[in-house]
Amino acid sequence: MRTPPNETLANETRDDPERRCIVSGDRGPKSGLVRLALSPEGIVAPDVRARAPGRGAWIGVDRAGLETAIAKGKLKSALARAFKTSAQAPADLPALTEAALARNALDRLGLEARSGTLLTGSDKIDEAARRGNVHLLLHAADAGQDGCRKLDQAWRVGSDRQSSGMMGTMLAADREALSSALGRENAVHIAIIDAGAARRVREAIDRWHYFIGLGQCTGLAESTAKVHGDAAHEVTGKVGLGE
Repeated sequence: MRTPPNETLANETRDDPERRCIVSGDRGPKSGLVRLALSPEGIVAPDVRARAPGRGAWIGVDRAGLETAIAKGKLKSALARAFKTSAQAPADLPALTEAALARNALDRLGLEARSGTLLTGSDKIDEAARRGNVHLLLHAADAGQDGCRKLDQAWRVGSDRQSSGMMGTMLAADREALSSALGRENAVHIAIIDAGAARRVREAIDRWHYFIGLGQCTGLAESTAKVHGDAAHEVTGKVGLGE
């Protein structure tokens, strides 16, 4: 189950209700888990925004853990206990959950774009980063290494963390998918320039990346966590346009 990476996040989730993962039995903040909802036909589906009516069940495992739980029959029995009735999990539940988390994260970025809380374009991001105005830095999965390094460095300078090794997060989505989500052309790099927006985006990305095995969002100006190896610049399960 995902654990908040730094003290700031722990404080932010203090008022976030806890839920129990029906697979692992661990408890954690609701914002870090994925809700499963039950249709009238008794079919389970991911409800990543937790808006579906009726009783829900929560999972905090990654995709590999969910696939194992399905294969061993553990999820079936856990769902029966959670919903107090027969509940059927489709074979492609892991894929459906990954797709829903990806769409939720991209939709969140689109909302922030329309709210004016993010920047695209290397020159604009470089300037904002050096002024210390960037709260979250993101790169498309197919972004060039030179461009990423340049903006990472500008962001460290503006955050007064030149020797920290802090870098932006490489997203599991390519530039085409990001451009479509933002309604902008050639969205390769994204900078969030509002603290509240950075928290909202981070939450959505963290759930998505954790589920597909990429770990947590590291591109945060306020984060004191070290980058976990090279995970921030390794991408699997890349989302492309139309996927």
